Amino acid sequence: MALSASHPAQPSGATGVLVLADGTVIWGKGFGASGHAVGEVCFNTAMTGYQEVMTDPSYAAQIVTFTFPHIGNVGTNDEDVESAEGVASAVGCITREDVTRPSNFRSALGFATWLERQGKIGLAGVDTRALTRRIRLSGAPNAVIAHSPDGVFDIPALLAKAQGWAGLEGLDLAITATRETKEDWAGGYWRLGHGYARADWSNRPRVVAIDYGAKDNIFRNLVRAGAKVTVVPAKTDFDAIMALEPDGVFLSNGPGDPAATGQYAVPVIQQLLEEDVPLFGICLGHQMLALAAGAKTVKMHQGHRGANHPVQRVGEGWGETTGLVEITSMNHGFAVDADTLPDTLEQTHVSLFDGSNCGIAVKGKKAFGVQYHPEASPGPMDSFYLFEKFVGGLG
Repeated sequence: MALSASHPAQPSGATGVLVLADGTVIWGKGFGASGHAVGEVCFNTAMTGYQEVMTDPSYAAQIVTFTFPHIGNVGTNDEDVESAEGVASAVGCITREDVTRPSNFRSALGFATWLERQGKIGLAGVDTRALTRRIRLSGAPNAVIAHSPDGVFDIPALLAKAQGWAGLEGLDLAITATRETKEDWAGGYWRLGHGYARADWSNRPRVVAIDYGAKDNIFRNLVRAGAKVTVVPAKTDFDAIMALEPDGVFLSNGPGDPAATGQYAVPVIQQLLEEDVPLFGICLGHQMLALAAGAKTVKMHQGHRGANHPVQRVGEGWGETTGLVEITSMNHGFAVDADTLPDTLEQTHVSLFDGSNCGIAVKGKKAFGVQYHPEASPGPMDSFYLFEKFVGGLG
């Protein structure tokens, strides 16, 4: 159903609605859980991996508009999840077509049923192309997504909730997305017909991974690259990290504003830098590494979310591969402001979509970060070399 200004009449059969903070009402067919939830509306251009997207903790407090029209075709299963508890992190999702019966030998549950059990709301029948164009032109709006099987909605009340939500800027969501206790990671890389590998932990460098809302596939890729991984909560202090005798420390992805999470995370990262502990940051971790080195972050107009983002290597340290372009997976609404990089940081990667910063290295130290997701899930595998670069430099 098309976008419309202000308060259009409710179409016959509409059991779902998206109410934007500017008063725009978008009707559709609800699926998944009943109820309502507030969040920021974003769009994701990936053609596969909707279950991985929905369970990525970086999508906390966001309503995901899928630009690919056919969502749900392969169902869901217990293996394609990216959160510690196997639950959906996104508030809800918006699709063009109705969710149909799955057709895939790995499917254990239909997407609509899975979403209902997760307590998350879906909205189908929306002109997702028009909604995406709106986000690109006007920025990611705050909104309420709602599903009521009887089609009864209190639009003024939903609008008030959308307008009353402060949004993601200044919001620390890592504290709710993180694991609560230390955990020695056991699972390796997944292969069809084999499941998740079990690694031999002997003679491996120890990586302490700080979980700000990490995707599980990051840890699997660290294991695949040869590391023994111990995951710790977001607020773990410097002394507790060093007591684990790490050969290197990984800074994970996660949701929310890096400046807010950085209030407690940045001082720890600065101490690790002072001790010359090798560091590798992804997404939120990359942003907070930049903050720790003196740079600043900014809220993006629309963000980058998808599995087809071209990134170019521009740093001097890449030798003959300088200039090479990687196709990457991304999910972020904040970015490192390249104009604020101090002399101690080198820009190593840039987005070919908009020129924004996508990678940094701390000069004179084994510390680097990338804005994109080299672990994919979903996405291409062009960037696995970063895990090898990090783990291979330890010891």
